[in-house]
Amino acid sequence: MNKTVKTSLMVVGFGLVIYGIYTLIAPEPLVSIGDLSVETQDNTDAYTTIAFGLIAIVLGLVAGKRK
Repeated sequence: MNKTVKTSLMVVGFGLVIYGIYTLIAPEPLVSIGDLSVETQDNTDAYTTIAFGLIAIVLGLVAGKRK
């Protein structure tokens, strides 16, 4: 695998991990009507994004060592 693909995998991997952590930490919108307020947090997409990012990073590292 050439250096361009390895670098692309690493950049995309780090980007996905950073975005996943951001969506995990960032609060979701709060719905409030008068005295009633509803707040939900769904993190399944964030965990999936982080997992794909880690897979891309590992593939980038492993691809650089194979010849």
